[in-house]
Amino acid sequence: MKSSTLRTYIAVHTWVGLVAGFCLFIAFYAGAITIFHEALHGWETPASQSVAQTPLSQTQPLIDAVLAAHPKAGESFFVRLASLEEPHTTLEWDERSFRLDAAGKLEEVKPASQLVDFIYRLHYTAGLPRSWGIYVLGVVCVLYGLALASGVIIYAPSFFKDLFALRIGKNIKRMWQDAHNAIGILSLPFHLMYAWSSAVLALGVLLLAPFQYLIFDGKLIDVIGPDISAAAPPRAPGASAPLMPASQLIAAAQRAAPGMEFTTLVYNHAGGANAQLQAYGRIEQHTVASMAAVVLNASSGKVERVMTPERFSLGTRFMRSLQTLHFANYGHAAVQWTYFVLGMAGAFLFYSGNLLWIEARRKRSTLAQPRSGRLMAQATLGVCLGCVAGVSSVFLLNKLAPGDVPLWEERGYYGVFLLCVVWAFARPPARAAHELLVLCAAVTAAVPLAHWYGSGVNPLQSLLRGDGVAVGVVVVALLFAALYWKMARAVLKRGLHGDPYSVWSLRAPAASEALARQAA
Repeated sequence: MKSSTLRTYIAVHTWVGLVAGFCLFIAFYAGAITIFHEALHGWETPASQSVAQTPLSQTQPLIDAVLAAHPKAGESFFVRLASLEEPHTTLEWDERSFRLDAAGKLEEVKPASQLVDFIYRLHYTAGLPRSWGIYVLGVVCVLYGLALASGVIIYAPSFFKDLFALRIGKNIKRMWQDAHNAIGILSLPFHLMYAWSSAVLALGVLLLAPFQYLIFDGKLIDVIGPDISAAAPPRAPGASAPLMPASQLIAAAQRAAPGMEFTTLVYNHAGGANAQLQAYGRIEQHTVASMAAVVLNASSGKVERVMTPERFSLGTRFMRSLQTLHFANYGHAAVQWTYFVLGMAGAFLFYSGNLLWIEARRKRSTLAQPRSGRLMAQATLGVCLGCVAGVSSVFLLNKLAPGDVPLWEERGYYGVFLLCVVWAFARPPARAAHELLVLCAAVTAAVPLAHWYGSGVNPLQSLLRGDGVAVGVVVVALLFAALYWKMARAVLKRGLHGDPYSVWSLRAPAASEALARQAA
């Protein structure tokens, strides 16, 4: 390859990585935690674990009570059936949740916590407003794919020679470069899948728009609609007709899809002859995708469509498999932990990429370093370590916050994140790095203590009870706290004793110049 072409690819890889890196760090760090979304739901609301599951027979009384109190809900609502993670059956309509209390009376409920849902929102918006943040992250994922392609082209010639090379020593840049390259190459299939699936899931509708209006004369959605969704909502409710009891509808759906475990019921036009029920759930088959659906007429109970993996069309199989790969909804604990490790390694990839950019532009003959390097160091510390400290703060506030816990969780994250960004720009980079890493270590290490205080169950008792989720949170929190503490000590050591010609140096200018003269 010509040297000019190689330089072009390096420039593309560098600048695209820098532009996309901040959002991708947040997306990967939060996304790694989101892999355990269902398990952590029991951790965030432990009181629900001692509550008996709502029986299926109570589903229809809940629907009837909501429709009697809110007739407009009949247009469209969905029911989340009770599960091990959430024992209450709830009906959600117009961003409001309802359930029946112990006496069978309808009550509107607010979530006791939004920990896992908030972290999931961070994953697909990077903390930006939900209405447009998902589209920004979709564009970022397209850039992410470009960075991956250019990175492979750059490092493919030395792939086997440098794959397992991790040269630890005085050459800090080489060490970070080796770690960055090894993680990037070894996890390349994972990153390619995520770049592709994220762009499709976030920008799919926008990418289809030109074809919908310029080529297919507005009919493309009608053509691919059956591949995207189980069924389109009925165009008209029809004549007035009562709903068939939910238990009977589910029984009919189970006969149509044997072995399917139903989790969500989506109703449209309840109360009309054309009322529709889309029953979603999982079915274990020898396929990557396990999501399935049965569509019924909710008034007559007639089965209108059955969507199981073995009956998927090519388009549905592609879409559902892509979703399953993205969210790790296949396999069991081994797959989840693999995704967790790869997700955290991905976050490190973007963090180390920024550090390499700073190191590459360091002037090794003068104490005055480029302003761009200092600003990039401060921005990297503020955004990346602000995200780390903010996410750990959400876990803390889940156990310690008084009153409206979901509000505390959200405001706590943004408050800690913004304070870290301000602190990073107010302090010298080396000082800020040490102080923010100490903060990350302290807040993360406090998570097990907060859980102990909030639940009254210490980690040893959780282990003896076989509470794998609580023990897992403790182990991961302590491991990451130790890692952040070790990083903080390494940053401080480099600042005090390392090369003075760096934005990471803490050595006084006069002393550094004297050392330089003695060395000369």
